[in-house]
Amino acid sequence: MDDFEIAAAGPVGPTWDGVRAAMGRVGAFLPNIPFAAPVPAEQQRDAARRIEAAGYSTLWINEGVGGKDILVQAALLMSATDRAVLGTAVASMWARSPQTAHGGATQLVEAFGNRFVLGLGVGYPFQAAAVGREFGKPRTVATDYLDRMTEPVPISPATEVRYPRLLAANGPAMLEIAGALADGALPTLLPPAFTRRAREILGPEKLLVVGLSISVADDPRVAREKASSFAEQVLGQGDSPYARALTREGVALLDANGDLDERVLAEVVPHGGPDEILYAIETHLAAGADHVRLASVGGDFATGITELEALGPELTKPQRA
Repeated sequence: MDDFEIAAAGPVGPTWDGVRAAMGRVGAFLPNIPFAAPVPAEQQRDAARRIEAAGYSTLWINEGVGGKDILVQAALLMSATDRAVLGTAVASMWARSPQTAHGGATQLVEAFGNRFVLGLGVGYPFQAAAVGREFGKPRTVATDYLDRMTEPVPISPATEVRYPRLLAANGPAMLEIAGALADGALPTLLPPAFTRRAREILGPEKLLVVGLSISVADDPRVAREKASSFAEQVLGQGDSPYARALTREGVALLDANGDLDERVLAEVVPHGGPDEILYAIETHLAAGADHVRLASVGGDFATGITELEALGPELTKPQRA
């Protein structure tokens, strides 16, 4: 079985070589702009078709809690495209019950075969609060959710369809859970050294998808300015989850002058033109990643799609594969 095979009876499942081949080495993240109005469905469909035509093998989407359902969005975008894999990065564990997430994923696999990958994440305390839940310890949340996904529930028994299930993991504890209970991991905003360690923890068989935020511009100064602005916003003053993950990895966020360290900027938010972005991608692949997910920090939805579309042919042409 080289890929997902839909059969009338018995469990359906992928071989990871088939999944890796379908995903390709580079995917594109459809921008999700915080606090902005939802992007109309037709604009999303058009963006997905453009990204696929630009050469990306996989499209990635995410969600918060409320406002949209990522599994509905996945079906919408796979219906609008011909062959691109659709990955969630990530589906929030607070947005739906574990059994509902499993049921939705199995229906997507039944409908679209090997074109769907479910990435899950524990999210943030404010998301748990939004649905009246207590956040608790992330490790406990992740373990409990993954364990309960295939538990039977009254009236609606769990289906036996299998699918790739990845866990957002920015530290060793989550990587251990991903290796034990999931099919791979989704680290984000971390340097290649972490990718190398993630591969060691996961072993050779698990899928490792690295999230890379990029700043693209013809003018290097403009690219760096956008990268710096994004990094300062996301990393804050060292108290964000991403900043804590970097600190845990021994990465100094600030230089001797109290400014954002150039190493952080170069490794965590690569910036420049196609050559600089390609170098960052290949560095993570060489460190053990199966796939690199690119997210533009260019601004609004339309700008991000335009930047990724322009980069696609440069990053995916055969001589650079």
